[in-house]
Amino acid sequence: MYIAEQLKKKSVAEYLLYMWQVEDTLRAYGLNVEKMEAEYIPQFGLDAEKSEALKGWYESLIQMMREEGVTEHGHLQINKNILILLNDLHTQLLKSSKHPFYSAAYYKALPFIVELRSKSAESQEKSEIENCFDALYGTMLLRAQKKEVSAETATAMNNIAKFIGLLSDYYLKDKAGELKIGN
Repeated sequence: MYIAEQLKKKSVAEYLLYMWQVEDTLRAYGLNVEKMEAEYIPQFGLDAEKSEALKGWYESLIQMMREEGVTEHGHLQINKNILILLNDLHTQLLKSSKHPFYSAAYYKALPFIVELRSKSAESQEKSEIENCFDALYGTMLLRAQKKEVSAETATAMNNIAKFIGLLSDYYLKDKAGELKIGN
């Protein structure tokens, strides 16, 4: 909750990846907030008030996951909405001649995105932006498990991360009313 609030202000991309991690953490604890309260929350060293607030946040996310049918896989609608907003902004930025650096970052990452999309039918049903986040999240999980990431994958993820980072920066500027997209 506290990390999510900070990340949302700093980088929507990092926020979204963090929220996916939270979803997976909730699943790992069997959507059992009491188990999380006993085993997970104490590791943060929060005072009683903040621990209770974090527990309440997890409870509300668990309730949403149950209501939305994403208890085993998938993402909460609040997270999907961010992907939709990012995808819409991505489309607008590509159409605009005012953001050549964005277009350049996209076209540099595009061969890797195409390769990702070719690997499964499920990937082709998702937006390119969601494919990028899936790849970044998967790589993050591999690294967390101390598994090797090939040089080719590292290169692809570096290009995708730069592209998504730029999109994230533009998203924050857009939210602040500082982004001019029109031609």
